[in-house]
Formats: sequence, structure tokens, C-alpha cells
Amino acid sequence: MKLLTLTLAAAAFAGAAQADGGHRHGQDGRDLPGAAAASATALGLPASAKDATRTVAVAMRETEDGRMIFDPPRLEFLSGETIHLMIRNEGEQEHEFVMDSLAAIKEHQSMMAEMSDMAHHDANALHLQPGDRGEIAWTFGAPGSYEFACLLPGHYEGGMHGPLVVR
Repeated sequence: MKLLTLTLAAAAFAGAAQADGGHRHGQDGRDLPGAAAASATALGLPASAKDATRTVAVAMRETEDGRMIFDPPRLEFLSGETIHLMIRNEGEQEHEFVMDSLAAIKEHQSMMAEMSDMAHHDANALHLQPGDRGEIAWTFGAPGSYEFACLLPGHYEGGMHGPLVVR
């Protein structure tokens, strides 16, 4: 089982984003409009797993009745809290975990509908094959309501999204 690790320090991520042009999608590596790097947004910024105050496990899978779900279905953190997210794809299909503002999720979902071969290269997202697991370390920013979702075509509509609240 392959382990994908995206636990980037904020400074390292910012440097990498400058070096490679920021957030990229697609197999050709081209930048897409409106897809900005995730360093220092209202949601927060990438962190180091060693700085996390707690670990939260998130599972992605399909149910027997055909729904696609995250477990837990809701995430809640404190502003300034550094969390180590351990994400597992327990399903039989590929899934992704993307966390952002609701507006950014909706915009990203539209892009995914047009380019279903997108592969994520972001500190706030993972794309996992069945049986894979990955990690995101994140320091949460401004209090507010955000969302986490799988934006592969049909997955969001199949129920694969949930609220992410920062208090």
C-alpha cells in the first residue's frame, strides 16, 4: 500500500509554489485559471505533522446502497489549531479529499467536470486510489464554514462532501 505524504512546511510550500508556478492540474502540468496555491488562505496554511496537536482519521468509501461518503461526515477545528489528517481510501473507486471555501469547492467542481483527468498537486488536497492512504498537516485559519469534498465527476453528487467548521 502506497503512502502519499503532503505534510509541507509553509515556507517550503510557498517556495515550491513559486518554483513550479503554483497549483497545477492535468497530466500536462498546465496551470488552470482560478486555481491558486493554497498557502495562506482564510482556511489556513500547510503545516508540519510534527507540530500537530492532534491527529484526525478520515475514511472515504462507497456504501452498499451506492452513496459515496466520508467518515466522519463533519470536521471541526479551532482557529490556529494544527491538525494531522490521516486520510484512507477504503472504497473500491478512486477518491479525493479537497478542503476549501464553499465557493472554491464549487469552482473546482466545475473545472473537474470539464477535465476529469485532473490530478491534484496541492497542500489541501489528496487524490487516492483504492486502498491508498495519505496525510495532510494543516494549521487552520479564520473561523468560518468551509467544506471538504471529493470532486471527481459524480462523487460530490453521490454524497461525498461535508462541512468543515473552524471555530
